[in-house]
Amino acid sequence: MDNAGRTLFPNATSILILADGGGSNSSRHYIFKEDLQKLVDTIGIEIRIAHYPPYTSKWNPVEHRVFPHITRAMQGVILRSYETVKKLIDQTSTKTGLKVCSNIIKKEYKTGRKYAADFKKNMRIIFDDYLGQWNYRAIPAEI
Repeated sequence: MDNAGRTLFPNATSILILADGGGSNSSRHYIFKEDLQKLVDTIGIEIRIAHYPPYTSKWNPVEHRVFPHITRAMQGVILRSYETVKKLIDQTSTKTGLKVCSNIIKKEYKTGRKYAADFKKNMRIIFDDYLGQWNYRAIPAEI
């Protein structure tokens, strides 16, 4: 279901992303913020990021509401291909109305990337007054 958000919420004026604090989307990495800025410039919608502080991702509602059901759907299955994994994830649902969809992104991600030298000076990332290291907004160019 590509473009699910655009289809389900055509009048959205902003997006909220709850993100873990580590890995490639770390709150400390400016390469993540540069990619985020490129995304908001492309889609024209503000994105608010709320990173979970270190060691608190266990409170991420996605992990508690989705992953157990996906795990149950995959129970006893030998995962030999991406297509098998996608099929099982896409078939995951609950009696209460949870329906999971997934996309496989066939892209190689380069390691060791650096953000542009002038990015910090020109970025349109607005850090919150309270806990700005974990909470900020990326503003599209035309707003």
